[in-house]
Amino acid sequence: MVRSFANWCRRAVCAALVCFLQACFLSACFLLMGAASAAPVSFNRDIRPILSDNCFFCHGPDAGHRQADLRLDVRDDAMAAGAIAPGKPAESTLVSRINATDLDELMPPPESHKKLDAKQRQLLTRWIEEGAEYQKHWAYEKPVKPEVPAGASGIVDHLVRKRLAAIGLQASPEADRRTLIRRLSLDLLGLPPTPDEVASFVADTRPDAYVSLVDRLLASPHYGEQMAIGWLDVVRFADTIGYHSDNARNVWPYRDWVIRSFNDNQPFDQFTIHQVAGDLVPDASQETCVGSAFNRLLLSTEEGGAQAKDYESRMLTDRVRAIGAAWLGQTIGCAQCHDHKFDPITSRDFFTLGAFFADIQEPILGRREDGMIVGTPEEKERLAELDAALAEAKKKFDVIVPQLDTAQQQWEADIVAYSVTLPELAADAKASDAENNTAKQVAASLAKEPAKRDGNDNNRLRDYFRVKATKLFQAERDGL
Repeated sequence: MVRSFANWCRRAVCAALVCFLQACFLSACFLLMGAASAAPVSFNRDIRPILSDNCFFCHGPDAGHRQADLRLDVRDDAMAAGAIAPGKPAESTLVSRINATDLDELMPPPESHKKLDAKQRQLLTRWIEEGAEYQKHWAYEKPVKPEVPAGASGIVDHLVRKRLAAIGLQASPEADRRTLIRRLSLDLLGLPPTPDEVASFVADTRPDAYVSLVDRLLASPHYGEQMAIGWLDVVRFADTIGYHSDNARNVWPYRDWVIRSFNDNQPFDQFTIHQVAGDLVPDASQETCVGSAFNRLLLSTEEGGAQAKDYESRMLTDRVRAIGAAWLGQTIGCAQCHDHKFDPITSRDFFTLGAFFADIQEPILGRREDGMIVGTPEEKERLAELDAALAEAKKKFDVIVPQLDTAQQQWEADIVAYSVTLPELAADAKASDAENNTAKQVAASLAKEPAKRDGNDNNRLRDYFRVKATKLFQAERDGL
């Protein structure tokens, strides 16, 4: 437990450090972008942050706080109000107001304690001059595959070099081979290379040594484990229930399914369908049903005082938020309580999506069922053999069942007709309490007239007779 927590802390610190370094790098890139006047202005990258931080509070989606009946978050509204005139910054009141020298005209107003710097004013002006195009949230923009010249050494390398050139930077020199194998191994496997692997790669002078190393690492089962870490975090994977006593939850087959999916390079559409509704697909198999365990990754409780309707709502909204984070590329939890201010998600949208999960059959409170058996290929093969053997034995047993029933009827008739007291029906000091109790129940059932016996009586007499009548059809029993 201590080691797991320590590992988690190290991962968290590393992730925070990576985010910090990425932020520093992006900040440096944005500072240099001012010199790259040839690069077109991007609304999502360059303009939306300026408007969101400085303008949307008074001229954004919040109707209750909107000033001058002006919306800058909707292009048509901003154009109708004259705030922007695409291609004509001189005719756009937005440009004149952000550059005003009269404090009564200046935007943002001084009392807002917000102020645009020269670079931000220049970006807004250039944006309008270039046509003042708006963009939707990045998750809803259709990806466009960039053009790559024929013969380029690598798509990623080409795009990185193109971007670096646009912002006035140069690529770093290639790292030494020890550094390369460590970076690759830690990135793709989450594990450092062994000393022998490092030595082997350093000594490998083949032109395709690097490519071969990448292929070898991608073929490792540890690759799927490393890739699964991020996904399992997003979908809230945990092998305990969370609330109250935080009892164990037997959901590890889903974790292994995610790892296999990455190692097998499963297409993303199948990866999605199997998780959201793998149990509902027409050809549902063990694999697709295990994938649909995504729907069971919830905080649940076994607390006696919990309210079912409360937790039913929690589970529904939890699933919707997870779908938003994992598949829609944005956090949509805000819309659980109100229309999202900056993204196109309303509360109606939020709960409409939740309706897709409203018919999942599961207990809201208390311990859930153990679920289906998930076996390995070898275990499934052995289970099939046992099922076949059991079916064959049942066929043989069915042949002697009528004779056993006849023998049981004669046994009961003899007891009644001759008032026979069988030793096994009497209390036995050497027998266990359970055995004596069973004997008393059988005697009580025998004492009833056949027409007055219920299903429990008949089942009890049949089971008792077939267990005790060990000598009847012994040869046939031995052949089963």
